[in-house]
Amino acid sequence: MSSDVEWLRLDQVVDEIIDRRGVTPIKLGGDFVESGHRVISAKLIKGGRVQLDADVPRFVDSTIYKKWMKSPLCVGDVLMTSEAPLGELAFLDCDTDWVLGQRLFAIRPKKQILDGRFLYYTLHTDQVRADIQGRATGTTVQGIRQAELRLVQVPIPSMPAQLAAATILAALDDRITLLRETNATLEAIAQAIFKSWFVDFDPVRAKQEGRAPEGMDEATAALFPDSFEESALGLVPSGWRVRAISEVAEVVKGKSYSSKDLTDSHHTALVTLKSFERGGGFRLDGFKPYTGSYKSAQVVEPGDLIVAYTDVTQAAELIGKPAIVVGVEDHSTLVASLDVGIVHPDEEQVSRQFLYGLFRTEVFQSHTFSHTSGTTVLHLAKDGVGSFQFACPPADVVNAFSLLAESLAQRNQTNIDQMRTLATLRDTLLPRLISGQLRLPDAEDIIAETVT
Repeated sequence: MSSDVEWLRLDQVVDEIIDRRGVTPIKLGGDFVESGHRVISAKLIKGGRVQLDADVPRFVDSTIYKKWMKSPLCVGDVLMTSEAPLGELAFLDCDTDWVLGQRLFAIRPKKQILDGRFLYYTLHTDQVRADIQGRATGTTVQGIRQAELRLVQVPIPSMPAQLAAATILAALDDRITLLRETNATLEAIAQAIFKSWFVDFDPVRAKQEGRAPEGMDEATAALFPDSFEESALGLVPSGWRVRAISEVAEVVKGKSYSSKDLTDSHHTALVTLKSFERGGGFRLDGFKPYTGSYKSAQVVEPGDLIVAYTDVTQAAELIGKPAIVVGVEDHSTLVASLDVGIVHPDEEQVSRQFLYGLFRTEVFQSHTFSHTSGTTVLHLAKDGVGSFQFACPPADVVNAFSLLAESLAQRNQTNIDQMRTLATLRDTLLPRLISGQLRLPDAEDIIAETVT
């Protein structure tokens, strides 16, 4: 760190550390309600953001809110988890009426001394994180008390230097956020097309009524029939056959492992429940380094379709959910854990993209949930996926959809690659900008050279 940057304790540069641990609505004379002020728990603080969909929402009414949050959260506050895990961070860029839940601090800097966004980035640096970890206690779960957090030291350069560093780091984060939102849109587009073609049968209904299917060229429209026929599933497009997943794909369960195998590995990682987004989709931060044995059938490749066979979320947000595996440079081999099923389609009948779309439908999710057992830990029955029946279209219709979906998936992958590049660049620039070793113009030049 630069020698001309002063280091001060947090208690010297913050107005308040809001700490409402131990507070519950019952202690305040009320209870949780169905709507109102959202309670923010430590589970929602992930990847530098407050991810409101990462846990079952809980709310309190205005009366409890006023008792609970005597200091409302406001723009410039930095949220930090106090344990399980320790040190996850999020920056508040606006005032909110949220309630600060268990295992969370809200750190409010003195605005004349310390910029909130600069503090947020400072708390990400290795030196400050080491100070936090060194003051933590606990064996199974590490946590830090407010009294110890106040003693953590942070660098305090001039305010112009703080603002310059925070501006350029935030710009990189904003670009990452935009790419993440773009990918969510791409995913929604693919699913909307799937639902239109294969759930609502919109092209068939349009042709039956003598209309041209919307948003579709003539060649693609010609692949769809103009009538329906009775089937075991009710009316389905003429010529489409009812199939079970077991007839068009093989599901291979992953590897059972023990904690002793979860050691640092530069080559192999497990794809586990943590690799699934709640509601479906793949998480890049869910890999577990692995050094144990495995069979070749348990290896997953980028682009493979996987499905969750267990769940520990209260609202069953993972069980039966699909994801398309995304590769990472950190690991050359990915192995599915026992919680994961690898789905290998018969590509003469269906594709991975088709099955991914099918698995995301409400009817499939209802089916898998009905084949689930357990209380604390949910388990999907062995035939829970394979027994699902659907109207299987001819191969040329599947291929037409797969081409569209694959094009969207490639754009998604391009954005993921760019997100990795930006994140690596941000993490490289972070300590140099925070310490004052790198000035804004030089950082801008580095970014321009790295990002096209």
